[in-house]
Amino acid sequence: MRHTGWPAVCFSWCNDKKHGPHLARPDVINILAIAPAPPDAPTLVADLESNGLLVCCRTQCANLVREAVRHAPDLVIVWEPHPGEDLFEAVRLLEASMPVPVLVFTSDVRAETMETALAAGIDGWVVNGYAAGRLRPLIQFTVARHRQMRQMREELGDLKRRFEERKLVDRAKGILMTARQVSEDEAFRLLRSASMHAKQRIGQVSQQVIDAAHYADAINRAGRLRMLSQRIVKLYALAAMGVETAGSRALLADSGAQIDQSLQLLDRTLSRPTFGDLIDAVQHTWTQVQAHLGSAPVASRLAAVDQEAEHLLELSDRLTQALENAGLAPTLHVINVSGRQRMLAQRLAKLALLRQGGALSATEPLPVELAPTAEAFERGLTYLKDIPLSTAAIREATAAADLRWQDLLSAVRGGGTPAARVTLAAASEALLELFDRLTREYEQSMQLLMG
Repeated sequence: MRHTGWPAVCFSWCNDKKHGPHLARPDVINILAIAPAPPDAPTLVADLESNGLLVCCRTQCANLVREAVRHAPDLVIVWEPHPGEDLFEAVRLLEASMPVPVLVFTSDVRAETMETALAAGIDGWVVNGYAAGRLRPLIQFTVARHRQMRQMREELGDLKRRFEERKLVDRAKGILMTARQVSEDEAFRLLRSASMHAKQRIGQVSQQVIDAAHYADAINRAGRLRMLSQRIVKLYALAAMGVETAGSRALLADSGAQIDQSLQLLDRTLSRPTFGDLIDAVQHTWTQVQAHLGSAPVASRLAAVDQEAEHLLELSDRLTQALENAGLAPTLHVINVSGRQRMLAQRLAKLALLRQGGALSATEPLPVELAPTAEAFERGLTYLKDIPLSTAAIREATAAADLRWQDLLSAVRGGGTPAARVTLAAASEALLELFDRLTREYEQSMQLLMG
């Protein structure tokens, strides 16, 4: 804009005793004018007045948005022979904050300027055509065009929302169909019923299902990292003690591969700004653990492996808790608890082997005593039995877990005999399999997915 020093002149006739409350008259329109004073511009304000129109403010381009917010005009009229980017940027800001019809009188005949004006949100563009007698029809056209374009944008936005909603519904249906083996029609019926019950759009309910499934899967995977931190030490100890050496080493290698796979998937699917530091910390510690696993397991390195694994457990648990808190679904807690049972069973077996193997002396207190670990497992099992999330498969798994838990306790109490160690290894792996299955059942629970 060439005119940058124009003062803002406000014409406030709302309390004018002579003319009365013009704003109440249906033929009066509230106008904000961007124009210099005569003789640099036509007598725009006077011409608008003579046409029965109310000018609430005359200002410069730099103050357009501020004055528009202040006066809430029905129309903005601009007189600018050579408009520049400052005008277009001001109109863009106005369109984004409070859309108002904009009419521009100009001398710029360039097609590219017109395209920029239309893209910015200018509704009327009059080239070398100013006349007082043309103001009313031009204003009427500008207001009508603005109303029409706004309606079209709203309709387009509604179509986009419907399209995006349809995609969400399709994704949510797929999740429910896979999780609970229901038909597409049944999955849609469930979504529609939940939508009506919650008084939400079906797209909102679908997004909740998608988010619940996403965080449920992430919590399960992060929870497995906790378990694997204890399992690798247990398997390392078994191999170092010569208990099913070949099988223990194979499971140890498989556990390492599972950690790598879980970390890669979590890093790919979770928000880096939100969870990246937690994932990186787990990855860094896992790299340190791996340094101890590169050679054949020996009893002399058992304590060092366990020390690094404890740090891995702590960081994995921190990641799991952060995911549960971020999920915003109270039912996600059950996945955390069920997954934690896997870790506690492996931990109890590990601690028993550490004491038996001499990595910790019989008189030296353990970092975490066997009894508290066992008590934590039993509290978790009781919690899972008592919560309302239950199916035939869940009840079967918890009953089997009870039996295998007793086997593990018997093996722990049996001392360090070869037979007891074999039982300990078998019972802890059986519990792992059971709680893997149970955690997947909770992860795919209809009650959890539907909130």
